[in-house]
Amino acid sequence: MIITTTQAIEGKRIVDYRGIVVGEAIMGANVVRDFFAGITDIIGGRSGAYESKLQDARDTAMAEIEARARSLGANAVVGVDLDYEVVGDSMLMVSVSGTAVVVE
Repeated sequence: MIITTTQAIEGKRIVDYRGIVVGEAIMGANVVRDFFAGITDIIGGRSGAYESKLQDARDTAMAEIEARARSLGANAVVGVDLDYEVVGDSMLMVSVSGTAVVVE
């Protein structure tokens, strides 16, 4: 499955549009992770705990659009857009959308 943010795939021709596919993932962060992330924010540096959680959410959302595209008979997703939000005090949401297509 080819998944790209571009509207076209170099060397491939889109022969059919199967529809919009969306994947979402909301991941909660726990109190201990929040505490250590807060310390990291105070002393500086990157918050590995949140980066890991964000990567998990992104991987989950991307897997969802791939599965949904396959269920529509597509072999690629073009025009992919990733959005990130904080929900509540400790929830991370990743939303991914794109157009499922058949390419040759």
